Amino acid sequence: MSLSVYSPPESGTPGPAAKKNKKKIVTQDRRNDYDVTNTVQVSKPAAVRDEVIRLYKETFPGVSFDKLWLAFYDFERLFNGTYPGYYGCDTTYHDLQHSLDMTLAMARLVVGRERTVEQSDRLGPDRAIMSIVTSLFHDAGYIRHKERDQDFENGAEFTLQHVSRSADFLRRYLPELGLSKHVAVASMIVHFTGYEVDLDEIELDDPRDVICGHLLGTADLIAQMADRCYLEKCRDRLYSEFVLGGVAVENASPGEYMVRYESGVDLLMKTPQFYQQVTRERLQKKFNRAYRYIEVLYDGQNPYVEAIRNNIVYLVRVMKTGDWRMLRRSPPYFVGANDTIKKIENLVKAQLAGIPAEHAVADNLVSA
Repeated sequence: MSLSVYSPPESGTPGPAAKKNKKKIVTQDRRNDYDVTNTVQVSKPAAVRDEVIRLYKETFPGVSFDKLWLAFYDFERLFNGTYPGYYGCDTTYHDLQHSLDMTLAMARLVVGRERTVEQSDRLGPDRAIMSIVTSLFHDAGYIRHKERDQDFENGAEFTLQHVSRSADFLRRYLPELGLSKHVAVASMIVHFTGYEVDLDEIELDDPRDVICGHLLGTADLIAQMADRCYLEKCRDRLYSEFVLGGVAVENASPGEYMVRYESGVDLLMKTPQFYQQVTRERLQKKFNRAYRYIEVLYDGQNPYVEAIRNNIVYLVRVMKTGDWRMLRRSPPYFVGANDTIKKIENLVKAQLAGIPAEHAVADNLVSA
């Protein structure tokens, strides 16, 4: 398996602005709920907010970021279950930490790009703010509404429609934040994080809005795959979401079920193939290698790239040995209800128990 997707990019020499405020990557053992540099606790909204605003203030001096403060406040309420009308996060893979980790990566991508390109090509503070708000709520579609979603027991049931639901949330939320003019763009670029819409069919008038979409999709991929506990979370959490969302086992037709992933281990066994066929295609081609902008902040290094490479290499090693006990990390949960974990276990067991073995048809295709 080749990992050449993450070879150093061909980029021009950064100007003076790109050489400022670079950080060295921390090499000590990384904590489970910290970012790839082990410097920002991505389970704490305030910690991510402060780092995002610090980066933005250096890049956009004199600009007010009051809207970002409010967005982080509302994000925390939404995921913790105190936002009016919503239950809170009850998905254990697409949780509060993932959205914060992704948002931090988005800010770094935006800042790296702004410090590299010519003035006329820069996104500017308005788009930069819109991009962070969209990042924060890119998975809002997993959050159940108390009135509209009464027939659903867990947010993972929206897996196949969650991006469109996130777009709907942004359409309602952005005007409340005073960002009405960004509704059309934000509700479109959020689809760069999902698979509901063909990316080639997303049409935006301004090329800079397309770039925002590329950065958003890149941030979503690199943040989750660089997570220190990515492999354990795929096996123990993402698989459960795939079961409840009808991805692991699809009810293809009445009485017939298409099995894509037999278990969390089976999901991991197919992850290298998904990485090669889908992730590489998106990062390299669909998103135009936007991950390279991270390197502007780290003297040419890319901590996300290195963490992803380490995860994939370690997974291949585990697969070769067959010793799945090598995946022994126990990441904390960041959900909005205390009974979430047990409830998910019961829902998954009930759903799998309802699938007659004689009607299950194996499917070797890789699913999103």
